[in-house]
Amino acid sequence: MYTGGNITQNTIAMIMAGGKGERLSPITTGRSKPAVPFGGKYKIIDFVLSNMFNSGIKRAYVLTQYQAYSLNKHVKESWDKWTGLGEFFDTLSPETSSVSEQWFKGTADAIYQNIRFIEASGAEYIAIFGGDHVYKMDISQMIEYHRMNRAGLTIAAIEVSPEDAERFGVLCVDDDFKVSSFVEKPKEPPLIPGRNSCFASMGNYIFSARVLIDALKKGKRQHEDLDFGRHIIPMMIQNSGKVFAYNFYDNYVPGMEPNERGYWKDIGTIDAYYEANMDLIKVSPQLNLYNYKWPILTNQGNLPPAKTVFDDEDRRGQNIDSFVCGGCVTSGGTVRRSIIGPRCRINSYALVEDSIIFDNVNIGRNAKIKKAIIDENIVIPEGMEIGFNHEEDRLRGCVVTESGIVLVTK
Repeated sequence: MYTGGNITQNTIAMIMAGGKGERLSPITTGRSKPAVPFGGKYKIIDFVLSNMFNSGIKRAYVLTQYQAYSLNKHVKESWDKWTGLGEFFDTLSPETSSVSEQWFKGTADAIYQNIRFIEASGAEYIAIFGGDHVYKMDISQMIEYHRMNRAGLTIAAIEVSPEDAERFGVLCVDDDFKVSSFVEKPKEPPLIPGRNSCFASMGNYIFSARVLIDALKKGKRQHEDLDFGRHIIPMMIQNSGKVFAYNFYDNYVPGMEPNERGYWKDIGTIDAYYEANMDLIKVSPQLNLYNYKWPILTNQGNLPPAKTVFDDEDRRGQNIDSFVCGGCVTSGGTVRRSIIGPRCRINSYALVEDSIIFDNVNIGRNAKIKKAIIDENIVIPEGMEIGFNHEEDRLRGCVVTESGIVLVTK
């Protein structure tokens, strides 16, 4: 899978996985954004960790903070067992004492609070990546680009239109992609030379270790809420710290189809989350989970295969244009264009359409679900209809988005 050679063995990763995911509420009420299910069997965090693992980076710290229990448990159960001598996927939460709680005050402050792990690692390169995006990436290619440029910092960037650039932090670059400025959500974003597009930061960084340590210590003396976008990056640009942009579109993973190039999703809203999941069940999705040369890894569990039962004319168990995970039983019901998480049961005469169902949900007989997201461990009573009358859905306590997605949570 990985092509990075020794360069990745001299790298450690710090994964920023402490986000609240407030715009994904209420499905983030009891879990952090990186711990939200995606594609049925996966968690969002699995994508960045799979990219690290497949790229040959097997020393990674996952920095957690809000609602960290389920995420810590997932990392321990899924990732610890795939590492060997000197390799680890470990979670780090803010340390607390009887005097004060040292919560992370900014993205760079989170790294600063764990700087001793970087100093003790002996690593030459530090990969600092977000834990809440969905994409595939051979990170060794970005590290090699960083090494060839003799950069202090390399920032992964996606090309976006000037209209879309207002939603991102935008990099101003020269013909060699050296960064001369960084602006958050600009009204008049700088263009890439010779193109009618802009470089938006993905929030993924490769630092040379000594450069990072020095920048963190200097920045912390000046800013309590130390942040990469507001403090570290501008400081390095100003001090000629050799900051470069890496075009994510140039990244290639084994087995990738042409339509997959440049696929990266920040699924920070309910609509974006729903659309990214629904894209998976298309005939030719932009994110192919069936590429065995670059697998997305997760905790497989000891679940039996998915099963359909009954084949009568009015009582047929069938799953159509859908993802259905292990341990599921479609017992005389119908599933269309939906993602069904592990251990779910769809009972007789029930209908599930255009929906995302989390782990261990029981859909009662004759129930009908349309364009809904249903949280884990929920029982839908016999005959209940969700997604057909939004006023009734709201009266039951469900959240209904402007686009008509109904959220059923605990």
